[in-house]
Amino acid sequence: MANRARDWLRQTDEESLWMNDARQAERWAHVCLLAEQVAEKSLKAIAMFRGADQIKSHSVKEIAAALDINGSLETKAKILDQYYITTRYPDAFYSESPFEYFT
Repeated sequence: MANRARDWLRQTDEESLWMNDARQAERWAHVCLLAEQVAEKSLKAIAMFRGADQIKSHSVKEIAAALDINGSLETKAKILDQYYITTRYPDAFYSESPFEYFT
């Protein structure tokens, strides 16, 4: 199977552009979601570059730990992991939609 690390990195480039567009439009839930996605996919690219075929986790913290990447990334990864669900699903909060929470 071909190593797809480059494809994953190219996708993060595109999603970084989307994130910047969302930031300019002040769509903060989307900014947070895309920040999590860029981090997750960047780490998956590293894993694939190192020879992994696939990574099943969506947790930035878990992927970083599996790659033996620690330090300040662990703290930031915990924050990013909080955005994986809460930025997309209205039932993640007691009331209101995610876009109303992220301001």
